[in-house]
Amino acid sequence: MAVWKDGDAAIVDVREPDEYVEAHIPGVQLIPMGSVIEQLDQIPRDRTVYLVCAVGGRSGQVADYLDAQGYDVRNVAGGTNAWLRAGHPVETGLPE
Repeated sequence: MAVWKDGDAAIVDVREPDEYVEAHIPGVQLIPMGSVIEQLDQIPRDRTVYLVCAVGGRSGQVADYLDAQGYDVRNVAGGTNAWLRAGHPVETGLPE
């Protein structure tokens, strides 16, 4: 995740707010899958965007859509569930 922390990439969580509140990767932006089209302007075009959901299904669909729109995207295989299983830190609640 050094690339993300250095600002060379962005991570977007496409799960629903109730899932995000329970546990999310620290500092990750929430844009639920159903809101992606309306919030395209919040997704950076100038760097790689890593998409995450619970296991990779929804984020894979969003990755396909964003790729077709010209974004440089990657789907995070295993999603937040894999992040949790690996023992990485998480935050709870909504961003301020």
